Amino acid sequence: MKKILAILAISFSALMANSIATAAPHEKHDNRGWDQADHPKFNKGRDFRENDDDDMQDRRRMREERGFKRLQQHKWQPGYIMPQHYRGNGYKVDYKSHDLPKPSRNQQWYKINNDYILVDTDSNNILRIQGF
Repeated sequence: MKKILAILAISFSALMANSIATAAPHEKHDNRGWDQADHPKFNKGRDFRENDDDDMQDRRRMREERGFKRLQQHKWQPGYIMPQHYRGNGYKVDYKSHDLPKPSRNQQWYKINNDYILVDTDSNNILRIQGF
């Protein structure tokens, strides 16, 4: 009985050692378990985009720049709706520090392209334009 248990223990140990050896990757190893330099996905450094993605990113950036230039050249008129791009806190100004008339309730002054624009905050309609 002792011989059978010893044979089973030795065979089980050999089986476990063999399965561990075959489960290891067959590539060069570094600290992470496999060498990323040999992998085709990671040999481009930190840029994981393909060439088609580069072209698409360039076209998108050019389109955004054109849109931004168009917004800078926009002619403001009372009655127009304030574009959403300019509704952020970065464009809001305090009327006291810029010598502007006090806005009524639900109105806000914005400074855009050296113009001060009074906007109704409920409807986003431009009410008044004051240039300095």
